[in-house]
Amino acid sequence: MSTQRLATQGKDTIVLQMNQVSKVIKGKAIVDQLSFDIRKGEIVGLLGPNGAGKTTTIRMMTGLIKMSEGDVLVQGHSIRNDFNRAIAHIGAIIENPEFYPHMTGLDNLKQYVRMSDDVPESRIEEVVQLVGLQEAMSKKVKAYSLGMRQRLGIAQALLHSPKLLILDEPTNGLDPAGIREMRDYMRTIAEVEGISILISSHMLAEIEQICHRAVVIQNGKLVTVTKLGAGEETEGEVSLIVRVGGMEAAQRVIQEMQGVGLGSVDEARSELNIRLQDIRVPELVEALGRANVGVYRITENKQSLEEDFLKWTGGNRIA
Repeated sequence: MSTQRLATQGKDTIVLQMNQVSKVIKGKAIVDQLSFDIRKGEIVGLLGPNGAGKTTTIRMMTGLIKMSEGDVLVQGHSIRNDFNRAIAHIGAIIENPEFYPHMTGLDNLKQYVRMSDDVPESRIEEVVQLVGLQEAMSKKVKAYSLGMRQRLGIAQALLHSPKLLILDEPTNGLDPAGIREMRDYMRTIAEVEGISILISSHMLAEIEQICHRAVVIQNGKLVTVTKLGAGEETEGEVSLIVRVGGMEAAQRVIQEMQGVGLGSVDEARSELNIRLQDIRVPELVEALGRANVGVYRITENKQSLEEDFLKWTGGNRIA
C-alpha cells in the first residue's frame, strides 16, 4: 500500500499505523516487531510493565529517535520517508509541558502561534475553550496549578489542528478532581474535534474509564489489543451472575434455552453464572418469570482491566 494513500478500515479512517516497528540498542530489541493502529476519534491506552518499551514506542512515533526496522504511518505519511508531512498531523506532550512562567497563558500560546506555520490566532480561542481555560488566560503561568499547566500543554499541542494527540502520563500528579476534569476534556477533544488520542499511563482505572481500546506490550512485544468499556459494543456475549429464588427451577429454565450456558452455581448465595448473547437477556428474564422464578439481582461478571493486565503480563506490575 502506498504511504501517500489514506488507509481505511470500513468507515473508520485509520490515523496511525505502527507497522512491524523495532528498536534495537546494543543488540537488544527494546521494541520488537510492534504493530497496531488508531482510528479517527478513538482514545487508545498504551500499557505495559516497567521497561516494556512504551516511551521508546512514543519517541519513535514522533521521530525523536530512529526506528531500527518497520515504519509509522500518520494519515498515510511515513515518519521514516515523509517526516514533515507525517509529524504535521501529530500533537504530543511526552514529558511535562514547558512554558515561559513569567508570561500569561495567552501570551505563551501566542508565542507558539508566531513560531508555527499556518496557525491563525483565532485557533487560540477554540483550543482554550476545549480545555476549559477561558478564565485563566490572563494569569501568569507560574501561578497555574499542575492541572492547569497540563491543560495549557494540551491546548498548545492542539493549536495546529493535529489528527493525533499523544499524551504521556497526562494525569500524573493530579488530584481526583483534576483527573476527572482531564478525563472529561480528553473525551471532548475526541468527540468534538474528531482527534485521536494515544495515552500512555500506569493508571489502569483511568484507562479503563476513558479509552476505547488498550494496547498492551511487554518486553517490547505486543501482548494484546483489547476493547474497553468506553467503546464496548453490547451485541456480544456477556457473563452474568443472577441471584434467583428457586435454584432448581432456574437451572431447568436455563438448560432448556438454546445458546445459553450455565457455569458455576453458588447454592449458598442462590446465584448462577450464565453466559449468553447480550440481546437475549430480556428473553432470559421473561423465561424465568414464566417459571415463577424470582430474579433478585443481575450483575455482569466482568474482570477489571487490572485483573486482565496481570493475567496478560504474568503478574508484572505496571509503571
